[in-house]
Amino acid sequence: MAYRTTEARLERDQALREHILGCALHQVAEGGFAALTMNSLAESAGIATGSLYRHFPGKAALACEVFARATRVEIDSLKTAFLGQGNAAHRLRRGITQFAARAWHSRQLAYALIAEPVEAEVDAQRLRYREAYAELFTRLIRQGNEDGSFDVPNIPVTAACMVGTVAESLIGPLSPQARALRASGLPSESLESVTRALTLFCLRSLGAKESVNATL
Repeated sequence: MAYRTTEARLERDQALREHILGCALHQVAEGGFAALTMNSLAESAGIATGSLYRHFPGKAALACEVFARATRVEIDSLKTAFLGQGNAAHRLRRGITQFAARAWHSRQLAYALIAEPVEAEVDAQRLRYREAYAELFTRLIRQGNEDGSFDVPNIPVTAACMVGTVAESLIGPLSPQARALRASGLPSESLESVTRALTLFCLRSLGAKESVNATL
């Protein structure tokens, strides 16, 4: 008689897989992708190392899924902000402010997603999701051109520039060096100053019609 996987077994396997991914995400949030190893993850998850390989062929595949899962949360959050009330300029400001605040709240995870050196497979995921971010900016900029908030002649290129601008502006403040500086009590950039400068730059780059200084 051929063995048939029962529904209960499938549910247990899925639950274990979710547990593993949750533990992996916690490790990345605490120490970046460099801290994610199969041995440490097995110990954290409370299972044998060999059991991990039933669900993931290796660290690269596991890291890719952790990256994708965490990044989808951020994309969905930004999408919600961009689809909210107000004209495109207001929604851009709201989205950037929210994105920066979420990054500040989980600095190690945000740095890992944006800039930490990673395996080639994870880096490929990073490029893929940058395209997803660019699509969100493309839609918002197009709406801004239509409602008079922006004046952007080349929307696709500008959207890509916005994605790069947001990412690059946060790398320094989120970096391990900056975190060490803050931990030592020395002066460092605040969330408010970074958000203000980033939002101002983006609005001016898009040719925002409203009084930028009055809205920050």
